[in-house]
Parts: sequence; C-alpha cells; structure tokens
Amino acid sequence: MPEAPSAQPAPASGYAPGAHREALEFIEHVTANAGKVQRRVLAEILAQNAPAEYLRRYGVSCSLDAVDSFRRCVPLVTYEDLQPDILRIANGDTSPILSGKPISEFLTSSGTSGGERKLMPTIADELDRRSLLYSLLMPVMSQSVPGLDKGKAMYLLFVKAESRTPGGLAARPVLTSYYRSRQFLDRPHDPYTAYTSPNEAILCVDSYQSMYAQLLCGLVHRTDVLRVGAVFASGLLRAIRFLEKHWPRLCHDIRTGELDPEITDRPVRDAVGRILRGAANRPALADEIEAECLKPSWEGIVRRLWPRTKYIDVIVTGAMSQYIPTLEFYGGGLPLTCTMYASSECYFGLNLNPMCKPSDVAYTLIPTMCYFEFLPVHRGSNTNAKPSHQDLVDLVDVKLGHYYELVVTTFSGLCRYRVGDVLRVAGFKNEAPMFSFVRRQNVALSIDSDKTDETELHTAVSSAVQHLAPFGATLVEYTSYADTAAIPGHYVLFWELRAGSTAVPASVFEECCLSVEEALNSVYRQGRASDRSIGPLEIRVVSEGTFDKLMDYALSRGASINQYKAPRCVRPGPVVELLDDRVQAKYFSPKCPKWSPGNKQWNNSNELASNGSGA
Repeated sequence: MPEAPSAQPAPASGYAPGAHREALEFIEHVTANAGKVQRRVLAEILAQNAPAEYLRRYGVSCSLDAVDSFRRCVPLVTYEDLQPDILRIANGDTSPILSGKPISEFLTSSGTSGGERKLMPTIADELDRRSLLYSLLMPVMSQSVPGLDKGKAMYLLFVKAESRTPGGLAARPVLTSYYRSRQFLDRPHDPYTAYTSPNEAILCVDSYQSMYAQLLCGLVHRTDVLRVGAVFASGLLRAIRFLEKHWPRLCHDIRTGELDPEITDRPVRDAVGRILRGAANRPALADEIEAECLKPSWEGIVRRLWPRTKYIDVIVTGAMSQYIPTLEFYGGGLPLTCTMYASSECYFGLNLNPMCKPSDVAYTLIPTMCYFEFLPVHRGSNTNAKPSHQDLVDLVDVKLGHYYELVVTTFSGLCRYRVGDVLRVAGFKNEAPMFSFVRRQNVALSIDSDKTDETELHTAVSSAVQHLAPFGATLVEYTSYADTAAIPGHYVLFWELRAGSTAVPASVFEECCLSVEEALNSVYRQGRASDRSIGPLEIRVVSEGTFDKLMDYALSRGASINQYKAPRCVRPGPVVELLDDRVQAKYFSPKCPKWSPGNKQWNNSNELASNGSGA
C-alpha cells in the first residue's frame, strides 16, 4: 500500500504538483481497496487500544480473535453511555480507560441531553490524521479550478474559549485545537494554502479584534484573493454584516496605514501593522473599496471587493443550507463549495466533486480515518425501537439510496459511537460510498454551531410560560423556526395563548424570551453573549385558532388526522407565512443570557473549571 501523502507540503513551491499527484493516487488506492483498508484499520485500532479498560469489559483483547470479539460483543453507544468514563478521565484518572494511548485533550461540541457541551477525548496522533485530510483538499480542488497557487485564500478562521478539566487537560473546540497545533502554526510555505490572515489574527481570543484584523488583511490583499471562505456559511455572513458596519474604519486604516486604536491585542497590532505598512498605493486601494461599499446595493459584494475570487468555500449542507440564498446574493454568482466532512469525534472524508451544486454535495469517507459502520434508518418506522450492534452495516456494504446513521470506532478510543448524523448513499467512488448529509438526529433549531433539540426547547418553553401564570394566561400551543433573514439569525417562537383576566405586560413577554434563552445550552448562550453569532430570541404571539389553521393546512397536504401533532419546529415557507399572517405582537429578549467560560465547578455534568486561558 502506498504511503499517505505528507500532511505538510515541502517548502519548495515546485513540490506542489508532485504532492498533488501523490495525494490523488492515495485517494484512488484507499477507495479502490476500501474493504481491505477498513479491516486493517479496525485491527490497528483494537491492537492500539487493547490495554484499555473499555475493550476488556467486553472481552476484546490483543489476540487473533479481537476483530471477531469486537463484532460480536461491543455495543452501540451514545455520549451519555460513555460520560461516566469520560468524567473519570477529566477528573485526572490517567489509567487506560478508553484508549491505549494517553488522552492529550478533550474536544468540545454541543449536544448532551442536559444541554451542555460534550467532551470528546482525543490523542495526539489524531492531529496528524486531521492534517492528512486537509492535505487532500487542494489536490482535489485543483482538478476543477486550476491556478489556485497564483494567489491567496481569504479564510476567516477563529478560535473559541478553552478551559481545563480538574485533571489538567485542555477542553476546546476541534478547530481551536487544530489552529493552535504545530501542524497548523509551523506549516511550511505552500502556494496553495497561502492565507491573507496572519496567525496572530486567527489566534486572537477577542472575536471583534480577530474579525476586524482578518477583514482588514483580506481587503489589503483584495487583488490577490482567489477564494473566500469560513467554516460555516453563517460565519461568512456574519463577516459580511461586520464589514457593512465597519468598512469606513477599515478604509481609514488602509488610507492612513495606522491600525484602529480599538485593536489593542499587541501581537495582532504588530502583525497587521506590518501588512498595512507593506501595502502599495494605500490611498487608491482605500478609494476602490470605499466606492464599492458606498453603492446602494451590496449584491455581489464578495465578487466586487475580491474580483479574482473563483469560489466561496463554506459548509452549506444540513442546517447551513438555509443561508444559501443570502450567500448567492452577496456572492454575485460565485460557486458555493463544500469540501470536507468532519466532527469533534473524528474527521471523516471529503467532497471529490467540490464544484457541484450545494444540493448535490456528497462526501466520500476516507477509509483510513477510522472504522466506519452504519445503522440503517428506515423512514417512518418505529423510532422508539432500540437499535442493536447486530443491525450495523460495513462501509462497503451500504446500498445506494438508503439512509444510515453514522457509527464510528476511532483510534482515540470511541467504540461503535453513534455520531448522530443521518446520511444517504448518493453514489460510490470505487468501493467507497459517497454520502449526502441529510440531518442531525433530533436537532430542531440551529443558527450557527448551536444545536437545540425538541426536548431541550420544550423544557425551556415550559419553564418560561410560568411567567404568565400571575396573569391567568396559558400556552395553548407553540412552534419555532430559525429566522436567518437578518444577520445574525435568531430563534423565533410562535405562541398561541389563552388569555386570562389581566393583560400580560410587554415586559413579561420579554422576561419569557430571556427565560427561554437562559435555559438553553451553553453553546447557544456563548453564541448570544460572547460570539454574537446569534441574535435575540423572539416570541411572536399569534391569534386564537392559529394552530387549528396549521392543522387544516397539514391535513390538506395529506396528513392523517389520527396521527397529526403540531410540529415543534418549522422551516421557512408556506407554514411560516401562515403563522406570520396571524401574528398579533412581537417581543424580543431584552439582554444576553448569562454565559461564562470560567468560574464553574466540576460535577457530574461536564461543566469545566476555567484556567483563565484563551481559546
């Protein structure tokens, strides 16, 4: 089997074509031999983690029958199943509990049943695996878009708050971990991955200063930029909104060569100052930017400010698809590309046809990343039936057009872990299937990196409506949707009430808005209070009988009256229009909910004790 391409390209620019050829040969090989590669990967994972207590519980050891024992005995698990073991590690137990190698840090993500962040254990080797997948992106993209080594990429990359567990391990988002790693910071020069943002701006913990600095550097290099991107579509739109508000100050900085005094982070000032001072003909550059920003419409602003841009690189699948029309407006016809599929648990694969339409995006899972299994999802079947590991299907045995939930066994020690993503088999690359992302299991609302499920939302609403009790008002029915018409987007709740004897003051409805926000998970609250990536929650009070009208609409579309129940979440379209037509009043949360990355005690949830460090 050929060696995987180096995760870090050699410094010489002439190296790139050879590296691309090697990367494409690697993809061809592992997809053509996906079954064989997967069997080898599982054997390697079990051998590496043989000392782990978790595998020994199920009788899996480093022996010739380890793979057979794994297949027969190891169950499907969720995060809640593993949480006791994870808490032991977080509290300082250094014995091999899940992994045969030392846990190097925790990667945080949203979504426990208690509404707090998950802590995903990882090992140092995983950074090299992530770097490998990144190294495959440009060889694939360059097949469709030549000449990407002739300019720069304006990618808006950010870090978020990190904490320390009582055992001393860092707990931070997966991208914060990567951007702080030697694999990213010590990367040698490569013309295919030259960014407009200096590392100092990316690593700045103040989101305002980081955004300001990165946009300023992108504008200075506007004629060099060949691609524009962020991780999520929502992040890029937030940057455009920021630019709409602050472009006069950015132009002033370019014209004068002096960075705005509100940017106080010393490494950022030094790095951006060097870029500003090195810019040629700054007054003319500022005039050009100002002329575009002063035009009455910002349609096509990305293409107008960065005229050589060939595509916009953001995630627009799943919940992010709601942002496609807005991106198309600002992009002025630029293609929207989705390049990679990854999560905190593991990096999975990439889109081998990156210039396809967003609706046609399909990710090929790279068989060396982890051991993949798939739990069949039968649409319309009894979702309360508990699935068994005996139902699992191997990577090479999935069927075209069928739906599956992704299950992974990783080098870091997750065994048959249910990721929660529902995928549809859209095709094959040799033996390896290509999957379209369908949805997250049980997620009702999402604006940015937040994920709010129906249970969490119902608990928050049930608590908030207690504010109405003194006035005799009660909640008849409710639903919700993620409103992304404005930037940033925000949660909207439609409430139908039964009025009491006393009118409910507007201030009480505002208290209800804040109460819902206070009850939502910490990822949502961070997006509201710190990142400002989510706008204030809104309650729209609808007239009496509105939800009867909603049921009539559903029945007219073929729903069964015996099985109908009001949806807890709806999507923009006729249903939202029906609800909006019957709105009597609107109320917004009056302030941000409480959120702090620190000053938390460690307990049997997974709250983190802050070490006061940045992200």
